[in-house]
Amino acid sequence: MSSVDLPPEVCSVIMSPISIGTIYSFSFIPSIMHWLEGLLVAFNLKRMLLDHFTPNDIPISKVLQAITAKGCEEAYDYDYLETLGDSYLKYIVSQQLFKTNQNDREGALSDKRKNIISNDVLFKYGCTRPLPGFIRKDKFDPKQWDVPGDKSNSILLLKQKLDSSRTRVYVRKTREIDLGIIADVVEALIGAFISTEDEKAALSFINWIGINVDTNIMPYENERHISIIAPEELVKAKLLKSRLNYSFKDPYLLVEALTHSSGKRPEIRTCYERLEFLGDAVLDYVITMHFYKEYSNDKFSAEFFTNMRSISVNNECYALSAIKAKLDEHILCDSVVKNNIAQTMEGVKNLSLESTFGWELETYFCQVLADVIESIAGAIFVDSGYKKEVVFQSIKPLLEPLVTPETARRHPISELHELCQKKGYKMKVYPPVRVNGETSVTIEVKTNGITYKNNPPAKASNNDTARKLAAKDVLKQIKVTESKLLMNRRRFLFSLLSAVFLFCWCVDEIIYHVTRK
Repeated sequence: MSSVDLPPEVCSVIMSPISIGTIYSFSFIPSIMHWLEGLLVAFNLKRMLLDHFTPNDIPISKVLQAITAKGCEEAYDYDYLETLGDSYLKYIVSQQLFKTNQNDREGALSDKRKNIISNDVLFKYGCTRPLPGFIRKDKFDPKQWDVPGDKSNSILLLKQKLDSSRTRVYVRKTREIDLGIIADVVEALIGAFISTEDEKAALSFINWIGINVDTNIMPYENERHISIIAPEELVKAKLLKSRLNYSFKDPYLLVEALTHSSGKRPEIRTCYERLEFLGDAVLDYVITMHFYKEYSNDKFSAEFFTNMRSISVNNECYALSAIKAKLDEHILCDSVVKNNIAQTMEGVKNLSLESTFGWELETYFCQVLADVIESIAGAIFVDSGYKKEVVFQSIKPLLEPLVTPETARRHPISELHELCQKKGYKMKVYPPVRVNGETSVTIEVKTNGITYKNNPPAKASNNDTARKLAAKDVLKQIKVTESKLLMNRRRFLFSLLSAVFLFCWCVDEIIYHVTRK
């Protein structure tokens, strides 16, 4: 086992009988081992989950995707699954709170939901169940790969036995993982079960990490019942049946869904806020699942899927749907709210509403119109015995045409924010100014010595619409300038190529004539 040092000049490398191709194939070993390591980590996590509940056989590839962060720069990451899990968690927790806290108002329910599904809470749940050790967050570098056993003497291996007798974790080094990544992985694991259409397993996982939820149906005993006036005298149930494509077994639910807080009377003792809280979560989930089934393939990225969802799940889209279905005629409210609704109706009176999404319209949308779509969805959900499929069948025609990859347009504010983050532009939104019932908003973007600013300030009846108009103006300025710069670069490149071609032609002519002489 002794060795000596020899000068390279007197040595030769004998390759035979190993071919160059065989030697080259060895370079793939680190990547192959990295891939196998990921599969083994996912397998161990799956086995740990099986020790606590018995879901259907979820593919290891789904588990691997759920624990792989975007920073790994792999061909897959948890973005798709995290969106699904987030939507389902919001839906199932909202349903649980609605059933078990029937005396709480919408504000209290929202606070309780936030305290259950916020990133801080999910982070704690994920750490309680040792999920951080399974998360893959770093980009793989083959140059940093260690041959197994090569440095075993210099690496401290700690063996930690988990609550499962079958699972052990070997820790080689300490890592830092962001709170948000751990929360995202918790949601992505929920989404992994949902992607296989196994809601029962997703529910078991949610209970396992510490969130107590169930799908038991409880009678709705909110103080909504009206004994003085029949529901048919308050709302046009038959007309709404045709517009909603649903017949209510309990018409008082429909009355509650159409009653604004300002419209409560002695005979109507509650409003739509609780149903709106529930319907918001139900619509979010069923629409998310619809787009996942339609567009979850290699052709569309996870970011594009999220954008499709945000385009359809928003107040402006819901308000526009309520207008097209003429639900504004049935809302029970006071004169102030009626004036706000009338203002919205005036703004869209001369517009084509066939295939236009809310934020593409430069008009104000009354919040109540969006709330009513959500409250009706919540009422149908409760009345049908908590069947989300019935909700989607009823509400989908109101939301049509749903966005497609060809009609998808980003919200101007989101688009401007992402553009500034991507290119390092500095954006400033000036405080809104309210004068004579109008809100003025100014947005300024600075980049490369150029300042873009909407001038005059964008004006609208409310802050959100004014910000939307200001963002559209600044985006237009940036796109026009960038288009001109691109055109100038093309002209310069064309002129340069023309000059080079002319120079080469002249040189060729000179050489030709000199050669002839």
